Amino acid sequence: MTLPTLPASLELVARNTPLIDVRAPVEFAQGRLPGAVNLPLMDDEERRQVGIAYKQQGQQAAIALGERLVSGAVKQSRVLAWQAHLARYPDALIYCYRGGLRSQISQQWLAEAGLLRPRIEGGWKALRQKLCQRIDEAAHQPLLVVSGLTGCAKTPLINQLPNGIDLEACAQHKGSAFGRQPEEPATQIDFEHALAQRLIGQPGKLVMEDESRQIGNANIPLPLWQALQQAPRIRIEMPLDWRLDQLRRDYIEALERGYTARFGPDEGRQRMQRQLASALERLAKRLGHARLQRLQRLQAMAFRAHEAGDVQAHEAWLAPLLTEYYDPLYRYHLEKQQSHRPPELHVGDWESCLAAARQWSA
Repeated sequence: MTLPTLPASLELVARNTPLIDVRAPVEFAQGRLPGAVNLPLMDDEERRQVGIAYKQQGQQAAIALGERLVSGAVKQSRVLAWQAHLARYPDALIYCYRGGLRSQISQQWLAEAGLLRPRIEGGWKALRQKLCQRIDEAAHQPLLVVSGLTGCAKTPLINQLPNGIDLEACAQHKGSAFGRQPEEPATQIDFEHALAQRLIGQPGKLVMEDESRQIGNANIPLPLWQALQQAPRIRIEMPLDWRLDQLRRDYIEALERGYTARFGPDEGRQRMQRQLASALERLAKRLGHARLQRLQRLQAMAFRAHEAGDVQAHEAWLAPLLTEYYDPLYRYHLEKQQSHRPPELHVGDWESCLAAARQWSA
C-alpha cells in the first residue's frame, strides 16, 4: 500500500490544519507546529531506548526494538488515541521530525485500522524551515513601530490594525517583569511558529510594538529585530491617570481573571499576588533597598484592599513604580537611541496614533 504524503506548505498553517505530532513528548515540549496535538508513537523512555539501539547496533536493531516496545496493548492504545482524534478532526495530517519512519509506521497502523491519512513530507523540520523563512522575509517588508511609556496601551492599538502583529501574544508574555501570564510562556520555537503564522497572508506593511528583543522566554529573531530598530516610529503620549487605569485593567484585573479561570477564585488570587510580589522582588537591584521596601508595603496594602473589593488600591504602588522607575528608564533609552534611529513620524495621544498608524498602513 502506498502511503499518501502532502508537501510541507505554509498553506497548511494558514488554514489551521489539525495535525497529529507522533514525536515523543520531550520533543513536542521543545516546540510544536501550529494546530498540532501530541499523540506519540513512542513515549520518552521508549524513544531513548530505541535511540541507544540505533547508535550501537544500527537501524534494523532499533526498528526491531521499537516493534517489541510498542506492541500488543501499548500499540492498541496508541492507535485508539489517533482514531479518537481523527473522529473529531477527520482532516488531520500526521508528522514526525523528518516525515520518515515514525510517521510512516503511524500511517501504516492507522491504515490497517481502516483510516488512511497523509503525512507531511519532510515533517516538522521541513515546515519549520518555511515558517522561519517567513519571519526572515518580514524583515524586508515596510515596518512601523509603536512606542510609548508603560501603560500607553500599545498592544491594544496594535490589535486594532489588520496588519498589526502582536509579538506579546506570540510569546504568551507581556514583556516586562510583570508580564508573565497564567499559562506558561512560549518556548523560542513556539514563539517563532506563532509569529510566522500571524505573518502568513500579510505581504505588505506591518505594524509592531516597540519591544525589548527578549519577550518572556523568547527572543525576536535577529534579522527582524535589526529591521525593527531602523523602522519609523510613532509614539503614544498619555497622562499618568490614564496609564494607571490601563495598567490596573491589564496587569491586575485581566491577570486575576486569567488565574481564577484556571485555578479557581482562592488559589487564582493567591497565585496572582505571588506573581506580582515576585516581579517586584526581581527589580530589587534596580530599585534599591529602601524604595523596594516602600513599594512592597504599598503592594501588600493593595492586596488586602483588593480582597475587600478595592481594585483601584493598586495604583498606590503602580504610580511610583512608573514615575520613579519605568518612566525615567524609558526616557533614558529614548534619548540614547534617538541619534541612530529615524525621526518619529508622529507623537500624540492614543487616538491620534491609531489614526497615524492607519494612515501609514494605507
